[in-house]
Amino acid sequence: MEIFKLLNELEITFQKLEHAPVYTVEESRQLRIFEKLSGQACKNLFLRNKRGEYFLLVLPADKRADLKFIAKLLNLPRLSFASEEELTALMNLHTGAVTPLGIVNDTQKKIRLIIDAELCGKKLLLHPNTNTATIAITFEDLIKIILHTEHEYFLVD
Repeated sequence: MEIFKLLNELEITFQKLEHAPVYTVEESRQLRIFEKLSGQACKNLFLRNKRGEYFLLVLPADKRADLKFIAKLLNLPRLSFASEEELTALMNLHTGAVTPLGIVNDTQKKIRLIIDAELCGKKLLLHPNTNTATIAITFEDLIKIILHTEHEYFLVD
């Protein structure tokens, strides 16, 4: 599903900034995206475990991801990065465009989201399934999308 169609369908307000393609948080900083859009920049990591379960970790852009801690907290086998092939197959995304909004393409609901609790109540800066734009939506609206697509999510500290 086209993400902007869904945002409108769910009556989600957003701000959008188009820009040159970015593949990392650092490249976003160089283009001053976080200065042009108000909100919390997010880092998104597409992960899997040895049981073949998939997870999308969403956390503040400057926070280090402690995959061992998260796996232990959620009682999961060791987490590692999923391949670009898996990313494309499940979310129809490519490296550099990873976003929780990509779950709209996960029709089999194989991906569970792990969201850092620091993001609660904030406006979030996310790619709208392409790395040539960034949108700002509220945390509550992200949860609305997750629930609408019937995906499971965990909040972690």
